[in-house]
Amino acid sequence: MKWNKLYQYPASHREMIEGKRHYVLKDGKLPSVTTILSHTQSDEKRESLAKWKAKVGEIEAERVKNVAATRGTAMHKYLEYYVEGQGLLDLTDVGQEAERMAKTIIDKGLPDVEEIWGSEVVLSYQDRYAGATDLCGVYMGRESIMDFKQSNKPKKDEWIEDYYLQSAAYALAHNETYGTDIDQGVILMCTPDCFFQRFMINGSRFREYTDKWKRKVEQYYESIDKKPDTGQND
Repeated sequence: MKWNKLYQYPASHREMIEGKRHYVLKDGKLPSVTTILSHTQSDEKRESLAKWKAKVGEIEAERVKNVAATRGTAMHKYLEYYVEGQGLLDLTDVGQEAERMAKTIIDKGLPDVEEIWGSEVVLSYQDRYAGATDLCGVYMGRESIMDFKQSNKPKKDEWIEDYYLQSAAYALAHNETYGTDIDQGVILMCTPDCFFQRFMINGSRFREYTDKWKRKVEQYYESIDKKPDTGQND
């Protein structure tokens, strides 16, 4: 695993606008990839989430979501420091759990990273959207977008469509901005009991998800353009 800083990636910070995450870049504020995915979520997925919340209760659902988010953030931070050649020590219970998960990804997923162009890379596509991917570079001989994910339990391929759409979104932005030919998404995932999974899409399947993502973006903008005019000035 070696660094090859071929590209100059922009600085950015995130901001909430009407409860939705946006990236603030020098050219303006763009909705995040996750904002677009959430806004264009299928009715089936919304109903499934609603049923789960009804089953476990609002309080438990919120607890599970917050624990997963905290653990995921800690795991990402450990991996970010590792990739940058630094150490990170978090002695909290969540931090220790996240460290074990991160080390599992390091041992089982990162050996196939051949080249790193950037870590925590902010990418934007025209004036449509922006987002941050964990790694850009070469994985198993192929230009790739790489993301780290924590999961409460093992996943099946058909359950992680949003992750594939994220990869396609980041690749589309990177290719447009830097003239690359990324056509592979790599998801490196670990559960709290250190069960590791690697999901990869490339070639024609990756292009299918790129087309799906473009439709999501159009759906998002069509939806917000149809918001009723309140008659109030900005």
